[in-house]
Amino acid sequence: MQLINSIQSEWLKTRKSAGAWLSLVGGLFIPIVFLIGFIYNHKTISTYGEDTNLWTAHFFQVWQSMVVFLLPMGLILATSLITQMEFRNNTWKQLHTTPQKYSTIFTAKFIVIIGLTLQFFIYFNIAFILSGIVPSLIFDKQLPNSTFPFKDLLMNNGKILITCLPVLAFQFLISLRFKNFLVPIGVGLMFLVTTLILIGSWEHAYLSPFSYSPLTIMGSPEMMSRVNIYFWSLGYFAVFTVISYVIYINRSEKG
Repeated sequence: MQLINSIQSEWLKTRKSAGAWLSLVGGLFIPIVFLIGFIYNHKTISTYGEDTNLWTAHFFQVWQSMVVFLLPMGLILATSLITQMEFRNNTWKQLHTTPQKYSTIFTAKFIVIIGLTLQFFIYFNIAFILSGIVPSLIFDKQLPNSTFPFKDLLMNNGKILITCLPVLAFQFLISLRFKNFLVPIGVGLMFLVTTLILIGSWEHAYLSPFSYSPLTIMGSPEMMSRVNIYFWSLGYFAVFTVISYVIYINRSEKG
């Protein structure tokens, strides 16, 4: 019960915060660009051809523009903004005087960050569906002529979400450790850019925890058949979370 109250308290702190706005704008941005492009060019998702499911083709087209750079960058910014909120407001000591265990505070904060990521996925999928439906209603006067693959898209969303977890856990670790807001942002962007360079030139680029979202699009068939990026993602997530927890609990000065 205390954990639920802590989560509610942490969630309230994110209302109208930069992290919450980033989740909203980031989720809507690419689908709206596609929607405007369809309407401007008088096209619909039927332009993907009849040999494939139109919704599946549209889903991967939209995600392709997102997962390589914008999604990891959004995760870096949102996680750092939310975690650094207590540093910016100088409220860590006040928070630690409340009748909550340190483990509860740590867990609640991390759950809220994962919740904001889920919120981003919800915004994205709503906008993605509208970007397929609206042009068809305007120009074809009907819904897209293809079955909506609900189960497949749900599974693909889940897989992409798993690839986000190591970035969330790593940024949470760095953001808890350093008071300076620029440190976690700078470290995260440095790792992301380096990883994107390595993906095209190094066969072991999958060792980077920032590589898994881009690899869903940029990974060669040989690498993707040889390496289970979802196991690696969950492994890094577990390791970074445990390290974060140990550092947070044992730190003499918590904020």
